[in-house]
Amino acid sequence: MNTFQLRIVATDGIFFEGRARSIIIPAIDGEVEILANHEDMVIAVDSGEVRFQVKDENEWHVAVVGSGFLQIINNRALLLVQSCERPEDIDAVRAEEARLRAEEQMRQKMSIQEYYRNKALLSRAMSRLKVASKYKH
Repeated sequence: MNTFQLRIVATDGIFFEGRARSIIIPAIDGEVEILANHEDMVIAVDSGEVRFQVKDENEWHVAVVGSGFLQIINNRALLLVQSCERPEDIDAVRAEEARLRAEEQMRQKMSIQEYYRNKALLSRAMSRLKVASKYKH
């Protein structure tokens, strides 16, 4: 079975490193799936759900990521993101509080820079809540 080297790195450390069969990322213009021997490129990644299959497993691994980018060179994929966490590690109460704070901030007058920062915070909170509820055990 064809595989590629996958490395997922967040600002707080390495989330995953190993051989993978597939990774599906939330790109700016929709989901993108990367398979072995994909053409070399760089893709902007949006906040959302990442799914990947590792070598010799049929199970999909899931994570919530912040914005970043995916670089593919010579059958190696490097996903660099602001944050990355497993669904079971998400504190839904804290994520809901972050969503409410971001929504309140969006209702107030602010600079363009503050607007985009709060928009990103809201997007991250919504992604965390969506994945936490989807994979709740």
